[in-house]
Amino acid sequence: MNDILITYHNRLNEQKKLFLNKLTQLLSEQGFNIITSSSLNDSISTLKHNARIVSYIVDWESNNLSELEELAGINPDLPIFLINTNHNELDLELSNFKLNLDFLQYDQHLISEDTKRIASAITSYLNVITPPFTKELMRYVNSNKYTFCTPGHMGGTAFTRSPVGAYFHDFFGANTFKADISISVPELGSLLDHTGLHKEAEEFIAETFNSDHSYIVTNGTSTANKMVGLYSAGEGATILVDRNCHKSICHFMMMTDVVPIYLRPTRNAYGILGGIPQSEFTSASIQAKIDASSIYAEWPSYAVITNSTYDGLLYNTEYIKRTLKVNKLHFDSAWVPYTNFHPIYKGKYGMCNSALGEQIIFETHSTHKLLAAFSQASMIHIKGKIDKDVMDECYMMHTSTSPLYQITASCEIAAAMMRGERGYHLINRAVKRGTNFRKEIKKLRATARDWYFDVWQPDEIEEAECWELKPNESWHGFKNQDANHIYLDPMKVTLLTPGIENNQLVEFGIPAEIVSMFLDLHGVIVEKTGPYSLLFLFSIGISRPKSMKLLTILNDFKAAFDANLSVREMLPNLYQEYPQFYRKMRIQELASRIHNLMKEYDLPTMMYHAFDCFPEISMTPHQAFQKLIKGKAKFIKLSELEGHTSAVMVLPYPPGVPLIMPGERITSSSRKVLDYLIMLEKIGREVPGFETDIHGVETDEDGDLSIKVLD
Repeated sequence: MNDILITYHNRLNEQKKLFLNKLTQLLSEQGFNIITSSSLNDSISTLKHNARIVSYIVDWESNNLSELEELAGINPDLPIFLINTNHNELDLELSNFKLNLDFLQYDQHLISEDTKRIASAITSYLNVITPPFTKELMRYVNSNKYTFCTPGHMGGTAFTRSPVGAYFHDFFGANTFKADISISVPELGSLLDHTGLHKEAEEFIAETFNSDHSYIVTNGTSTANKMVGLYSAGEGATILVDRNCHKSICHFMMMTDVVPIYLRPTRNAYGILGGIPQSEFTSASIQAKIDASSIYAEWPSYAVITNSTYDGLLYNTEYIKRTLKVNKLHFDSAWVPYTNFHPIYKGKYGMCNSALGEQIIFETHSTHKLLAAFSQASMIHIKGKIDKDVMDECYMMHTSTSPLYQITASCEIAAAMMRGERGYHLINRAVKRGTNFRKEIKKLRATARDWYFDVWQPDEIEEAECWELKPNESWHGFKNQDANHIYLDPMKVTLLTPGIENNQLVEFGIPAEIVSMFLDLHGVIVEKTGPYSLLFLFSIGISRPKSMKLLTILNDFKAAFDANLSVREMLPNLYQEYPQFYRKMRIQELASRIHNLMKEYDLPTMMYHAFDCFPEISMTPHQAFQKLIKGKAKFIKLSELEGHTSAVMVLPYPPGVPLIMPGERITSSSRKVLDYLIMLEKIGREVPGFETDIHGVETDEDGDLSIKVLD
């Protein structure tokens, strides 16, 4: 952070040139990097894209300063110095700008003082934009205090005592280690007790995210979900659970003996996770589920809904708040920590508007997923009146007494980046980037002579918005879709490969895993790969060059596929792992082989029924887990699972949500769940390298999948 941008016309007189040359020299001697420009328009573009600029100096006389108004929405705190020969008059419209303006004069006698003023303004600027906890952490690191406490690497010094340690230290950089400090440092307060600067950081975050209370969680939203669950439901409580839930919700149910009542979501032929229909949230529907429960259940006190889904579907959360009669409503919003910062998401996230009556709204965010924060950086946001002592106890139970302060600081910085107009501009740029990429794909598809990739979205998109999944529209593939209920996030882009039309498998298909392997080989990592779909996240870190590179590699895939290259040429890593199997195979034969297996097993229908019918609940997940840890479980072959109660959670990836919960039994009515898992096993055997990752099952000594069931 040491760039200074200076704008002046090339035809300045000699006096002004001498002044600017001397000013540039003095600022350079202080360690600043000087960038010059002769165009105000170019400078404004540079200011938009170079966040490292800490001051802007512009010749007032040779530029139309009304154009500076644009900077007010981008970075109003940036120190801007206007230089003139005198300051008798100032354009009236400048008085309306929300800009941090100061003035310099072309006077050689004042140049030394001007340099100090600029440096001082930069120091003040960095102080203003840096939030409280991070500011003090940086100050502490720069103070170079001697410590005789943990951590043992002592600010990184211990690593430098060993060759491999020194190599490790140099790779990550000194400040990474200096900022790893003990909770014994009083200046920073306590994360566990929510005191001092940690408390200030959480209050800063709450204000930013429109919550009454916010908690910084340093070990991921998997833990944040357990904290919320532990607070919201005690032993014996009945809870409502989105069957599309993250596995951390299942882990909470394994820890606390609650009775789950599941809300049934939808799926389409691509295996894309749909939302829960509106009817599932009604009191009549919930009462019917309670009456049908195989375990005694009462009216639920807590509900957890996944919003958005992995594939980017958002609910009309105001409908859920009004309709779902529970005291504690939890939106697991790990994938959308940015919804508070752009108007297209209004009414589609938990912290939007207020909690109703005595209701408490929780929203958990994976800050690191789509904002700028370190991995495991997470937040809990709360609206409504909570018992803070109890919530703090639930928090402390799941938080390390040695938290990594860099994660805490990154949560605070992520919030600081989102405040005000700057946050809007960051999200708006990402939304536009995703929307433009969608249009590029559609344009290429329209001009392709044969096959090309498609985008899962409405047929016509003009402007960036959250697109409603409307009833009777065919593009989304969901049956009986409710109006004004589910919306597609433009930042989550799902590409479709050939193979499915009108919810049915067709003659020609290219399974998406083949494309994903090719992309990975060329340096592009896909977020999620379905049978015929690929999910890409257009976060604030995605640039136009990155999106264009993705387009280029997709076109390279098409060219290589159409040329029918050998597997050895096109997917060398796959060939090296299974050379005998792929020795003579070409890429179109590989695609055809997998696609024909999908058709043979009627994958869309089988997948739909597997996730639509729930196994029988024979005991709660907690009771099943207790039997497991007491050794009252055994392995059997997966094919023999019918009639047995699973001791573990079974989760195929994709789609990455539980298919069988601990304590659930496969019966004849839920046989389709088992048939789906067996189909995945068979496909993996027939085409090496294309096995489905199924959490909860293991390969036995015979090469068969096995699963732990309760005795």
